[in-house]
Amino acid sequence: MKNSFDEVNLWDEFRRGNHDAFSKLYQQFNTTLFAYSLSITNDKDLIKDCLHDLFVELWRNHLNLGPTTSVKFYLMASIKRKLIRQLDGNLKLNNHHFIYTRDYLEDSLSKESLLIEDEVQLESNLYVINSLNLLSKRQREAIQLKFYNNLDTDQISQQMKINSQSVYNLIFGALRVLKEGLNSKLN
Repeated sequence: MKNSFDEVNLWDEFRRGNHDAFSKLYQQFNTTLFAYSLSITNDKDLIKDCLHDLFVELWRNHLNLGPTTSVKFYLMASIKRKLIRQLDGNLKLNNHHFIYTRDYLEDSLSKESLLIEDEVQLESNLYVINSLNLLSKRQREAIQLKFYNNLDTDQISQQMKINSQSVYNLIFGALRVLKEGLNSKLN
């Protein structure tokens, strides 16, 4: 499938240091990468920061980058890695903060208060779980890649690091869940 612009030649020009080519790559893929990133996290500020960092790093390392046959696929894989690293770091920081706060509160609260707090937290967690989207993250990611980013099954399987049959299963399972969910809301 031929793109409306030659992304591979534009990528090669960028790698040679052409600033206009870099600007065109940014303009061409920024919105697509932002939309794809929303399938990984809803934190728009984090997405914007990671996209900014990605393009800054690309420019800094343009002489060391290799050729690619799909710039879109390369950039999507790069932003996914960057977001996951950032989310993982945030999770570790939040867990550390939670443990520190819990230990501090444990010293100052009674056992009954802690039990009540645990029950309230459990109830809140169940409410959140029941309020989540009908699709799993993997299903949302597969749908995003297939229908919004127009990747074929092989590209999706490489991006998600799963086999082609699993991609089909995710997409068809997601469509079934969506259909059942819509039918139950209509009835």
